[in-house]
Amino acid sequence: MDDLHPLLIEIGMEELPPRALPALRDALRAECLRRLGEAGIQPAGVTAFATPRRLALLLDAVPSRQPDRIQERRGPAVAAAFEATGTPTRAAEGFARSCGVAVEELERENTDKGEYLVHRETRAGAKLEQLLPEILAASLAALPTPKRMRWGSGEAEFVRPVHWLVALHGERIVDIEVLGLHSGRTTRGHRFHCPQPLELSRAGDYARLLEHDGMVMPSFEARRESILGQIEAEARAAGGHALIDPALLDEVTALVEWPVALTGGFDARFLDVPQEALISTMQDNQKYFPLVDESGRMLPRFIVISNIRSRYPEAVRNGNERVLRPRFADAEFFWEQDRRDTLASRESWLASVVFERRLGTLADKSARLALLMESLSGPMGLDPALARRAAQLAKCDLGTRMVFEFPELQGTMGRYYALHDGEPEALAAALEQHYWPRHAGATLPEGRLAQALALADRLDTLVGIFAIGKEPSGTKDPFALRRAALGLLRILVERELPLAITPLLESAAAGVGDRVPDAAAAVPRVRAYVLDRLRGYLLDQGMAPEVFEAVAAVAPDVPLDFVQRARAVQRFRERPEAESLAAANKRIRNLLRKAEEPVGDRVDEALLQSPAEQLLLETLQALEPRVAAAVEEGDYVGAMEDLASLRAPVDAFFTDVMVMVDDPALRANRLALLRRMAGRFDSVADISRLATG
Repeated sequence: MDDLHPLLIEIGMEELPPRALPALRDALRAECLRRLGEAGIQPAGVTAFATPRRLALLLDAVPSRQPDRIQERRGPAVAAAFEATGTPTRAAEGFARSCGVAVEELERENTDKGEYLVHRETRAGAKLEQLLPEILAASLAALPTPKRMRWGSGEAEFVRPVHWLVALHGERIVDIEVLGLHSGRTTRGHRFHCPQPLELSRAGDYARLLEHDGMVMPSFEARRESILGQIEAEARAAGGHALIDPALLDEVTALVEWPVALTGGFDARFLDVPQEALISTMQDNQKYFPLVDESGRMLPRFIVISNIRSRYPEAVRNGNERVLRPRFADAEFFWEQDRRDTLASRESWLASVVFERRLGTLADKSARLALLMESLSGPMGLDPALARRAAQLAKCDLGTRMVFEFPELQGTMGRYYALHDGEPEALAAALEQHYWPRHAGATLPEGRLAQALALADRLDTLVGIFAIGKEPSGTKDPFALRRAALGLLRILVERELPLAITPLLESAAAGVGDRVPDAAAAVPRVRAYVLDRLRGYLLDQGMAPEVFEAVAAVAPDVPLDFVQRARAVQRFRERPEAESLAAANKRIRNLLRKAEEPVGDRVDEALLQSPAEQLLLETLQALEPRVAAAVEEGDYVGAMEDLASLRAPVDAFFTDVMVMVDDPALRANRLALLRRMAGRFDSVADISRLATG
C-alpha cells in the first residue's frame, strides 16, 4: 500500500519517576498496540523509547486509515418478512427502512435456524486523525500511574505535566489533541545541551535527530548499555571492579538522557567503617557505583553518572565528592558511637518498641524467638544456650544509630557489633542471616544456627499475625507474610531441613498463646497459607498443577518431603505408563466409592479365579517390599519406577476381570486387591489426580 509509513508518537513532559520509567514505556507500547489492533491496524513492528522527559513509540508500516469494514445486520426471518403472495410485511419494510434501503436491496442468508433477511454495507475506515486521539488518551489513562497531577488551568491529568506532543505519519503531521496539547513535529533535546526546539522532517528521523542534534539517547536499552560500558571502562582505569546492582543501573538509566561517567574518590579513613554502610550510602542515597578490589574489599573510589558533558568535569567530580563526605562522616560517627555499648545492653530498649499492639513489643517477640529456638535446638543439632542467646540478640541492632539511619542494614550491623563484642562467629552470622532471603530468589542463610533463627522469626510472625486476624487479603500484605512464608519454605526445602510444618506452627502458637489465648486455632489456616505458597513455588519451577494436587492429596507435612515426592511424580508423569496407571487409579477410586460395604486390603488368594487377578497380586507382592523400602528412604523416584511396572498387570486385570460381580465375597476380594494396589501408589501420591478427562 502507498500510504504505509512509520508512525511516531512522542509525549514530552517534566522528569518522570525513574523507577517507573521502564514499566510506563512497556505499558504504553502494549496498550497502544492492543487498541490499534482492535481498530484493525497492525503495525509491522514497534520501537519504544523512554527518557526522563519523554515516552515515544515508532510504529512501522502504519496505514493512514483503517481498512474498510463490512457491517452486517440481520433482520426478520424470510418466513415472517413476506406474505404468501410475496408482498413484504411490515417487519420487512421496517427493517429495510432502518437500513436506509429498499426491501428489494436486502440479501438473504441461510442459517441453522432458517433463512433470514440481511443487510450488508461497506463502511470506510476511519483516518488516523479520527482514531489516534481516543487510542492514545485511553492508553495513557491505562498506564500504571497511581498518582496523577494537574497543571495549568486545564483539566488534563498525567503522572507529570505534559509540555509537547509529536504525531507524525511519515512526513505528515497527524493533527490530534491529547492531554490539552495539539500535535506537531517539534520535539526537544537535552534540557541543558540542546534547549532549543528540534523540527522533525519525518517520523523515521526521530532517534537519529535526538542523538546527533539533541544530545539525547532515546533508547532505554542503548542508554543502559552505554552506561554499563562507561562504568566498566572507568573501573578498569581505576584498578578495580564496580559493584553494579541491576536495579540501580536501571534507575540511573532512567535519570539521564546523555550519560557521562566520572570517577570520584573519598578519604581512605572512611574504609574503617563497615563497607555495607558506605555502599548503602553510595547506592541508595547518591546513586553512585562503588569500586572494590579483586578480593571484594572497597577502594576509596566511586563512579557517578552525570547527565551532562561538562567543560569542567573536575568541578562535577568535586561536587559529587563534596556531597558524599558528610554522609560518610555521619556513618563513621554512628559506627564509633554504637560500639560504646554492647548489643546485649540494648535488650532493655526492645521493650520500648511495639511490634504489634496485641502481640506486644520487640522484647516479647525476642522472648518467643528464644522459646522457638530451644524447640529447634534438638532437631537441628544446636547448642540450646547459643540458640537462646541468638534469639535474645536478634533484634538488638535495631536500637543502634547506624540501623536507625540505614534501616536496610538491620542484621548486617548486628553481625559487626556482635563480633566487636566477642560473640561467637556463628551467632554473629545468624544475626545477619536470619533476615535472609531478603527478597525472592535471594541468598538463603548458611549455618544451622542462622537457618533456625530465620525459621523462628518467620514462624512467630506468621502465626502471630494470623492469630490476631490480620492475614493478607487481596493485594494487602502489610506484614510481608507472603515473603515470610516463601522464605520459610525455601529454607526448609533448599537447605534440606526435614522438619514437619505443623509441629513448627504449633510451637509458634504456644509462644503466642500468652497474648492471644486462641492462637492454636490459627495453625490450620497458616498451614493452608504456607501450602498455597508451596504450590506457587513449585509451579514457578515448571511443576504441573495436577502433580502438586496429587501429592497434596496424601498430605505430607514435611515441605522437603513434599517437594521430593512432587519431583518424583513429575518424572513419573513423563513415563509412557503414567497415563494408563493414572486412569486405572481413578477408576479404582470410583469403584471403592461405590462399594456398599467397607473395603480393606486383605486379599484371599483362594478366591482369585482369573490369571489376571493372580498376576496382579503376585506382581504386587514382589514390589511391595522394594516400594516400602524406597519410600522409607525417601527414594520416591525409585518407588515410582517400581510401581510403573504394574501397568501390564493392571491393564490385563481391567480387561479380563469384572470387579462389581453379584457374588459379595468375590466382589469384596477384588476390591481389596485394587485397594491394596492403590495404597502402594498412595504411599507417594494420589496419581489418580494425573488422569485426564
